[in-house]
Amino acid sequence: MPTSLNNAKHEEAVDASWAATRGAVSGALKWGVATAVLGGLGYAFSPVYRGLTIQFKVYIQMSGMVLGSMLEADARLREYEAQMRLRRRLMKEQAMWASFEERYGKEEEDD
Repeated sequence: MPTSLNNAKHEEAVDASWAATRGAVSGALKWGVATAVLGGLGYAFSPVYRGLTIQFKVYIQMSGMVLGSMLEADARLREYEAQMRLRRRLMKEQAMWASFEERYGKEEEDD
């Protein structure tokens, strides 16, 4: 039976993987559209691009989508990690203040 700490770490890992997955999908979509637009421009204006095989054009399209997917997934994962660090720091400070107030008592406000 996993302990509560292991459960929390597991849930955090699952949340991090979902954040990266959402980033990967959005990055693939954004970069896929951009690569498709560039492919259309290449087809319209470049005889070299028109002369490429369909397989190579698909490879170029997929390369752009994979690159965007990796970049956006990494960015989202870093953002998630920063949020988790901030959340942990806040919980640590709250625990420290609760311990302080327990030891020395709450400050009384004068009205």
